[in-house]
Amino acid sequence: MVKVHKLTYNPFQENTYILSDETHEAVIIDPGCYERSEQNHLVQYIEANNLKPVMLINTHCHIDHVLGNSFVANKYNLPLGIHKEDLITLNSIPNYAHLYGFDGYQLSPEPAYFLEEGQEIKFGNSTLKIIFGPGHAPGHVAFFSAADKFVINGDILFSGSFGRVDLPGGNFQTLKKTILEKMFALPDDTVVYCGHGSETTIGAEKKTNPIRYAEL
Repeated sequence: MVKVHKLTYNPFQENTYILSDETHEAVIIDPGCYERSEQNHLVQYIEANNLKPVMLINTHCHIDHVLGNSFVANKYNLPLGIHKEDLITLNSIPNYAHLYGFDGYQLSPEPAYFLEEGQEIKFGNSTLKIIFGPGHAPGHVAFFSAADKFVINGDILFSGSFGRVDLPGGNFQTLKKTILEKMFALPDDTVVYCGHGSETTIGAEKKTNPIRYAEL
């Protein structure tokens, strides 16, 4: 059974996720730890729970989700995995990091491999299925566990809301299609772990999320 642990970092209050199972192997998703205290906090959780990080992956590559990529990759000797369509998003960060006050941004490593729609990634005794979900970012993906009934969905879907589309590479109609055709196709009892804010469920969002009626 997968344990999902949420750590909230940086001024954007971004949710970093550490997934682990009974083998103690762990996957680190979207490390947003920027300050030294945040990096230490992440390490303390891993050490306190005797975890062995085996994978570093990003749902997408906006700056708030990758601030800790370099730290995690170097600390645990992990290659980075992203979707190929978000490589341009990752590579654009040095051009604007200072505008958000991240003058000490440590350059993310280049991806060592690319995540693809429908691919299964495995750690320990657990499996995650990759869902390609563009709209908020061109190479956005989500990670779905059918066995444990959850999805790590980054900034696609939020509790009562959805990802912004006014950043480079964003597209409202694409995001709406992603949510209606892919996210809402998941079982209603799927817990949705979001890139910001609290968790929700697919069933709750199908009933109340304004994306069905939103237009730009």
